[in-house]
Amino acid sequence: MASALAAKMGFNSLMRKQAKTFNVRISTMESDLEFSCEVKWKGKDLFDLVCRTLGLRETWFFGLRYNIKDTVAWLKMDKKVLDQEVPKEEPIIFHFLAKFYPENAEEELVQDITQHLFFLQVKKKILEEEIHCPPEASVLLASYAVHAEYGDYDPAVHKPGFLAEEELLPKRVINLYQMTPEMWEERITACYAEHRGRTRDEAEMEYLKIAQDLDMYGVNYFLIRNKKGTDLLLGVDALGLHIYEPDNKLTPKCSFPWNEIRNISYSDKEFTIKPLDKKANVFKFNSSRLRVNKLILQLCIGNHDLFMRRRRVDSLEVQQMKAQAREERARKQVERQRLQREKQLREEAERARDELERRLIQLQDEADMANEALLRSEQTADLLAEKAQIAEEEAKLLAQKAAEAETEMQRIKVTAIRGQEERRLMEQKMLEAKMVALKMAEESERRAKEAEQLKQDLLEARDSERRAKNKLLEITSKAVYMSPGLAPDSMPQDVSFSRENLSFDFKDTDMKRLSMEIEKEKVEYMEKSKHLQEQLNELKTEIESLKLKERETPLDIIHNQNTEQGTSKHSNFKKVTPSSAACIRVSYRGYVCD
Repeated sequence: MASALAAKMGFNSLMRKQAKTFNVRISTMESDLEFSCEVKWKGKDLFDLVCRTLGLRETWFFGLRYNIKDTVAWLKMDKKVLDQEVPKEEPIIFHFLAKFYPENAEEELVQDITQHLFFLQVKKKILEEEIHCPPEASVLLASYAVHAEYGDYDPAVHKPGFLAEEELLPKRVINLYQMTPEMWEERITACYAEHRGRTRDEAEMEYLKIAQDLDMYGVNYFLIRNKKGTDLLLGVDALGLHIYEPDNKLTPKCSFPWNEIRNISYSDKEFTIKPLDKKANVFKFNSSRLRVNKLILQLCIGNHDLFMRRRRVDSLEVQQMKAQAREERARKQVERQRLQREKQLREEAERARDELERRLIQLQDEADMANEALLRSEQTADLLAEKAQIAEEEAKLLAQKAAEAETEMQRIKVTAIRGQEERRLMEQKMLEAKMVALKMAEESERRAKEAEQLKQDLLEARDSERRAKNKLLEITSKAVYMSPGLAPDSMPQDVSFSRENLSFDFKDTDMKRLSMEIEKEKVEYMEKSKHLQEQLNELKTEIESLKLKERETPLDIIHNQNTEQGTSKHSNFKKVTPSSAACIRVSYRGYVCD
């Protein structure tokens, strides 16, 4: 199997050498580029083609990286592309990335394209957690990333939810807090609003200035072992070499700055770091893989060269680029100021236009109100004219009625004169009637006396009749007592007492009957109440299985407790004292507050 694979790889290599061109795909942070390259091209030829396509002149920071087995490698500039261990499939995929990082991004990165490529790469590493970033720094960096993409914050455009689809924070930070996406967006937007007035390039540079202070920024980590066989991590960056514990990539155990390193030697699998101070101990370490050792050596050489280059006078090319960059920034500054003034003038013109429109609308409203007032005045004048005509007609009618009233008054005066004559006659007739009434009163008094006398005579007649009857009774009684065969003591003596006993017996019987009826009704009520309670208990048993305990209200719970304890409203009322009632109120209020 291995021999077949080797034969196939050899065949592919042979076919490539026989062909005149081969295809490559360059993956940048923004887009992919595809080229057809000649087989004789070296790594530098392909690299220069990519840089020219991107318009990049600060080429010393970048390189072409490719994947090989379980590690990565950088394309060598002085060797042919096809002679290196690049992937055998076409198109060959390379990643155009920053290989070396600057010590100070603001001072060293000259071109905008260089700055933009660094910004995209660092942002990707932070989001993918290859660079550890604290939560507060993540929010601030996210706000600059948003500004670089959307420009100045505008509340009318950037409404809540406009960052819903953006990936702005590492997942570790999001999972660290109990915050909703809306809460994160609110925090990021608050910082974003403070960056108003910055350009995209300025926002990206602020992002890099913050990111370059992170502990893992620009560090390449490699697993190594010291001469005692202890696993360690080697960190290579722009400042020097750092030794870390395997589980701590933030704080190095010791560091070797480039200016304090006298020599770095590599032999087989062992590295030796010799400090400038000859009295200091030499640090030796090794790595188990040859490719990793070569990569470490490349990064050490490249970072040391850039370290020394920063401390020398800039080359003519760099000076020219910096001068052009300054001129470009000055031109952009002037252009931005001009645009700012134009924007300010446009905003003032828009405000003046809005004010004129508002004033025009106000004048139109006032004109409409004046027209409405004039219309109402005309309607009022017409109404007043109509009322005046009605008033005139009413005045004529009143004058006519006044004339009629004057005629009526004259007639009444004539009638009054006639009435005075009639009244005099009536007064005379009244005097005559009074005389007749006096005579009739005297006659009535006389008749009343006669009636009184007749009543007296009647009473005397009745009294005479009673005496006569008593006399007759005496005579009759004597005749009975004298009759033979009837004893005087045989007459009943207790007729009235019998009647009283009859009345008493009747009342006692009625009360007994009423008592029996009441007792019967009481028994029937008790039976009905017992039957009702049995029905309620049966219904409660049927629906008990359907109850959702979590939905019970406080009153339901209290009612169930009272039912189980056999208490009622009246019994509880007797037990509650004023002090306990006060406690119940306080407890209830406390419950509501909670």
